[in-house]
Amino acid sequence: MLKYQSQKIALAYFAVAMALFVVQVTMGLIIGWVYLDPNLLAELLPFNVLRMLHTNSLIVWLIVGFFGIAYYMIPEEAEREIESPTLAYVQLAILVVGTLGAVLTYTFDFAHGNWMFGKQGREFIEQPLWVKIGIVVAALIFLYNVTMTVLKGRKTAVANVLLLGLWGLALFFLFAFYNPDNLALDKYFWWWVVHLWVEGVWELIMAAVLAYLMLKLTGVDREVVDRWIYGLAALSLFTGILGTGHHYYWIGTPAYWQWIGSVFSAMEVIPFFAMVLFVFTMVWKGQRKHPNQAALLWALGCAVLAFFGAGVWGFLHTLSPINYYTHGTQITMSHGHLAFFGAYVSLNLAFITYAMPKLLGREPYNQVLNMLAFWLQAGGITFMTFALTFAGAVQTHLQRVRGENFMDVQDELYLFFVMREISGFILVAGVLLYLYAVFMPRKGEVISPAARQPAE
Repeated sequence: MLKYQSQKIALAYFAVAMALFVVQVTMGLIIGWVYLDPNLLAELLPFNVLRMLHTNSLIVWLIVGFFGIAYYMIPEEAEREIESPTLAYVQLAILVVGTLGAVLTYTFDFAHGNWMFGKQGREFIEQPLWVKIGIVVAALIFLYNVTMTVLKGRKTAVANVLLLGLWGLALFFLFAFYNPDNLALDKYFWWWVVHLWVEGVWELIMAAVLAYLMLKLTGVDREVVDRWIYGLAALSLFTGILGTGHHYYWIGTPAYWQWIGSVFSAMEVIPFFAMVLFVFTMVWKGQRKHPNQAALLWALGCAVLAFFGAGVWGFLHTLSPINYYTHGTQITMSHGHLAFFGAYVSLNLAFITYAMPKLLGREPYNQVLNMLAFWLQAGGITFMTFALTFAGAVQTHLQRVRGENFMDVQDELYLFFVMREISGFILVAGVLLYLYAVFMPRKGEVISPAARQPAE
């Protein structure tokens, strides 16, 4: 059974997150097809609009998922109910309205050029100003809710690191409001949102969530987890903050950023490798076989795929002499896809797999289908990563070394784009299977809040 009734707030957040997840992967499939047929939907939904919908839905659903995870975790960690469940639902309503507003703005561009209602034209943070303001209001509500809950309850290492990550997420978003005319200055601070989210404070959230899952799924002592989580947090911040320098190589900043970016970016693989060691060590130390083995598979897969996607594939092109040739090629795309899926998509799916049986009041269910969904998604994104990596290698040689025309090079990559689209269909099949496995009851099963839950 749920220990605290306010944990049910997470169910609404997870439902919204999964709806946006479907939008994200659907847009990804369409974008992949546009690479094969450039005139597809050219008049109705141009490529730039499709890409905005794809990337923005990814960012929004991951954040909504993080909020849902926090509303589930914090009551158990603080040993008290959420400060205000009503505010939590108001926060979700603001996020949903803002998301719909952003989608309409991207799709129809009805407020073109308007400073308040038009899109901002900055990748990942194109949202109209009124939407950004709404996001800040929602973030303030959220931070008040979870922070007051922790301050009035038990303080744990897991909760502390989670709060640090969530506060960082909200504070760094404020740089989205700073939009200078100077392009180099714009990009300099733009990365304070984008990079310091995904390679900084989001890693803290990842460490806290994995630590919580290890406590629940393996039965290891909290003291053991506490020793790991502070180390993971320190490594993430130490490497991630100055690792921002790998985005400063070619935007007009001083040359010393090439040294700073190269050194600290090369070290960014360390916290991800440490997370692999952490989860496998916890599983090895744990003497308990938790009934939700699908959640354990997703947690292990999250750490491994994040290590390869964010760590290894990031390292492949992060040194400035290499990045000089590879930046902006399909190699960047290969790294981005595997890193996001491994670190943050898998993290959300792992937690939802763990929490949904409790939220719906039943035992872990459809686990074989859920595990199959993991392998389909992991296999699809891995195949996509290799296809894009080889495409990027060819592109780098032909375009950046031999100096061939960009569009001529794109024709040479057609086979790789076909392979990417095939992998996209495999991934989407895994997503649909996951949603069925997690949200749909088994045949003849009656969902009851009083259903017996596995003991924690």
